[in-house]
Amino acid sequence: MEEKESKQALYLVMGGRVTDPRSVTFADPESLHVAGVYSTYDAAVDAWRANAHRTVDDAEMKYVIVHLHKLLDPAG
Repeated sequence: MEEKESKQALYLVMGGRVTDPRSVTFADPESLHVAGVYSTYDAAVDAWRANAHRTVDDAEMKYVIVHLHKLLDPAG
């Protein structure tokens, strides 16, 4: 029986100033804050929440979770 390699999940948490609070178009991509890369969605949500909470009073600051594993293997 052939064993399948399990897929590794990776989540990137990043944020910065956006051009419009309703979008995810960053005003200055070179100055994005990378909070980190996480192997579980729960850890990524915790990091996202902590950073979003820290900047809650600034409507132009936005943090997002990027599913890196989906970008690395779109077919998977």
